Amino acid sequence: MKSFIKIIAIGLILVSFASCSNKNSRNYQYMPNMYESIGYETYQKVEFLPNSSEAGQPVENTIPRGKMPYKFANGLEGKELARLEASPLDSLKTVENLAAGSELYAIYCAICHGVKGDGKGTLVSREKILGVPNYSDVGRNITVGSTYHTIYYGLNSMGSYANQLNERERWEVAEYVMKLKQDLTK
Repeated sequence: MKSFIKIIAIGLILVSFASCSNKNSRNYQYMPNMYESIGYETYQKVEFLPNSSEAGQPVENTIPRGKMPYKFANGLEGKELARLEASPLDSLKTVENLAAGSELYAIYCAICHGVKGDGKGTLVSREKILGVPNYSDVGRNITVGSTYHTIYYGLNSMGSYANQLNERERWEVAEYVMKLKQDLTK
């Protein structure tokens, strides 16, 4: 009889624990810090770290890995200086450079500037962007260097493509733009 009472008592205790549980949420967390982390803002004050900051600012004049700063400044003076710069790509591999530039131009530039460089891309024809220049315009005195400068910094409503294209790709696109200009002015 005593063992029967013990079994019923244990059963009642188990039923009472089970009745208090909520099936929609977890009742017990083994390590709550693993589930609910403490979020820190990047540059907020944190007392237990050196300098009381979550992340340090980069050291002055540091260059991100894989990036080289452009030697000409953003602005009209820099663009005029860049106008005189020649392409550093191998002139013996012009066909390969133009082929690569053509592919990149089709991806990044043709949507606005058009496949032929006539300023009649898809976005212009749908009137989403206005004022995209034609490379054959008489007033468009563009060179390989000025085109590279424009790709690097952007101009007017065109943003910079320095993060999408590496240095070699920017030069390939600039050379291809010059080929389009020659094709349009024939």
